[in-house]
Amino acid sequence: MATAGKVIKCKAAVAWEPNKPLVMEEIEVAPPKANEVRIKIVATAVCHTDLYHLFESMHKDGFPAVLGHEGAGIVESVGPGVTEFKTGDKVIPLFISQCRECRFCKSPKTNQCEKGWAARHYDAMSVEDSRFTCKGKKVLQFMGTSTFSEYTVVNQVAVAKIDPAAPLDKVCLLGCAISTGYGAAVNTAKVEPDSTCAVFGLGAVGLAAVMGCKAAGAKRIIAVDINPEKAEKAKVFGATDFVNPKDHSKPISQVLSEMTDGGVDFSLECVGNVGVMRNALESCVKGWGVSVVVGWTDLYDFAARPIQLIAGRTWKGSLFGGFKSKDGVPQMVKGYLDKKVKLDEFITHNMTLAQVNDAIELMKQGKCIRTVLSVSPQ
Repeated sequence: MATAGKVIKCKAAVAWEPNKPLVMEEIEVAPPKANEVRIKIVATAVCHTDLYHLFESMHKDGFPAVLGHEGAGIVESVGPGVTEFKTGDKVIPLFISQCRECRFCKSPKTNQCEKGWAARHYDAMSVEDSRFTCKGKKVLQFMGTSTFSEYTVVNQVAVAKIDPAAPLDKVCLLGCAISTGYGAAVNTAKVEPDSTCAVFGLGAVGLAAVMGCKAAGAKRIIAVDINPEKAEKAKVFGATDFVNPKDHSKPISQVLSEMTDGGVDFSLECVGNVGVMRNALESCVKGWGVSVVVGWTDLYDFAARPIQLIAGRTWKGSLFGGFKSKDGVPQMVKGYLDKKVKLDEFITHNMTLAQVNDAIELMKQGKCIRTVLSVSPQ
């Protein structure tokens, strides 16, 4: 492309400070350095983790930044040493890297990687060494991706090349929520055929977890949410029951225990609330129940009575659904193209990048599952 090797001026939504609306700005995106890929973002979705950074954690070292981490695009140019990607490739930037060389990447037990932003900056969630500037100031890169921009630069260890037939305005969701929820059920919980499951929180991650439980062969999937409007949507993805904790005077764990003869085999917490995490654990059957923490948060301690675990329950966490990212995302894209993974059903709104604040407001009010923003024409 004619822009290769040059600074690109483009539009981006900049978070100048926490708890304030994003501002559409013209930014400069420098060319990729060694082992980096510059990507034209075609579509991106708004995820609750963007809101978490902006309104909840509000880390002082995390601003100004370009948010967004659930996107898809086309390679514009590559830096020295990049052989895996070429101009024109369809790609999904990844907030969890896979270098294939570190001890974590070489282990089948985990999808962690020592090379990514999270190894050093998980608290601030933003990286100083970005290729963005705006009005003479350095702008940070969020979660190593920053997809609320027409162009972004990402290290090649955090980019997945995908099938050229994939529609970018759909598969962008696989950059976070859908892979996270689906994989938490299939890879982390390892849901078994004919088992009973409960999924707490029916945003995109929770609905994807419901879909994963169904794919794994669960016979009963209880969807739990305080928003009654989520009931029908949950059934689309495979839920057999819907429970609203507000409809019951008893603790939700007791309600589920009574529904399931002592508790569910698997529970997944997809909210990011430490109280709900405890509820999910206590909803599991003793002896073999497995509860997985999926919702992202790092603000408070969680707690439970030791007897819950002594009695044989397992409490574990899941990051990006346990998928090794560069391997897992193309597999999920194939699953979508083969009609084994739903994506279209998650998308409730389509907007443009300039409407990002409207999309954030929809999510804050619980009025959307996923809003996809068109960023650049293909």
